[in-house]
Amino acid sequence: MRIQRIESIPYAIPYNHPLRFASGEVHTADHVLIRVHTDEGVIGTADAPPRPYTYGETQKSIVAIVQDVFAPQLIGVDIMDRAKIRQVLDRTIHNQVAKGALDIAVWDAIGQALGTPAHKLLGGFTDSMRVSHMLGFKPARELLDEALRFGEQYGITTFKLKVGRRPLALDIEACRVLREGLGEDVELYLDANRGWSANESMEVLRQTEGLGLSLLEEPCDAKEAMSRRRLVERSPIPIVADESAPTAGDASRELLSGGANAICIKTARSGFTEATEILGLCTGLGVDVTMGNQIDTQVGSLATVTFGAAFEATSRRAGELSNFLDMADDLLAEPLQIVNGRISVRTVPGVGAAIDESKLARYRQDHVLSTSN
Repeated sequence: MRIQRIESIPYAIPYNHPLRFASGEVHTADHVLIRVHTDEGVIGTADAPPRPYTYGETQKSIVAIVQDVFAPQLIGVDIMDRAKIRQVLDRTIHNQVAKGALDIAVWDAIGQALGTPAHKLLGGFTDSMRVSHMLGFKPARELLDEALRFGEQYGITTFKLKVGRRPLALDIEACRVLREGLGEDVELYLDANRGWSANESMEVLRQTEGLGLSLLEEPCDAKEAMSRRRLVERSPIPIVADESAPTAGDASRELLSGGANAICIKTARSGFTEATEILGLCTGLGVDVTMGNQIDTQVGSLATVTFGAAFEATSRRAGELSNFLDMADDLLAEPLQIVNGRISVRTVPGVGAAIDESKLARYRQDHVLSTSN
């Protein structure tokens, strides 16, 4: 079974409200739907969410690299030859989101061809993941109201608070209000998106000591090498590398240099193949992993839960799976459901990301952008 055609379809779906954090804000999901067609009629599907302020990729750059560089080299390749496909993608540096989506689409096609759910091909550890919900930049009381609402409506008991604001008192107050309002049984952790310096991060940890925070993600720019190592050494909670560790090589650098002692895995930028390599590195070194979210649609969130549920290590913590609730609409034909704080994998062959074609037609930003032989 060989790759016959690859589609890269730009589309745009608005958010119900802007999502704000230290590295930027988003108003619309300007994403790219990737489809890998085989000569036997199987179609693998994945979503590519560009984040130019973090990784440099844009909707146009993803369409261009897939159409002009990757597709001409991949057409005619056997869908089962994952190592050969990976070699083609690795010839081009960067462009992690485009590569990740192509990799997931290939895994989806393989699962369909073999009649097996992708999460079982990957590892099949469990069939669902607990959900962590992201709380963005808002006044402390509004953050608490949102967390209480999501806890009551969806059964979510883990929340990631976006921080990195100045003055630091804004985020310190939010931590205190959330802990007081949610109680001790709810997990809270922080993500600064490089918004602070390492020294500011240490001050925040000092002032929030005793609030039971579980993690601090990407507190400062990894280029602050010496200060960040000092932060990791002194922090009472794990310091998670996220934007600074999109590849297995980057994760190795951060862990071995002392720049982090936990890693966030995002399938949106690593696909399933490199995510597996990153996970193996982390389990071998004995460091914690989290399953992150790149402000994913339901298509992207389904890929995250597919991978996260496949392994024991990635299913220990709640995965960031709920950002799609902030979107005005979505492309997935069968919407994801959060039940008792969990999302289940799909039991159909592949990933199970069947697309509502009428919605795709409504939101796509082109007529037909595809590459064929």
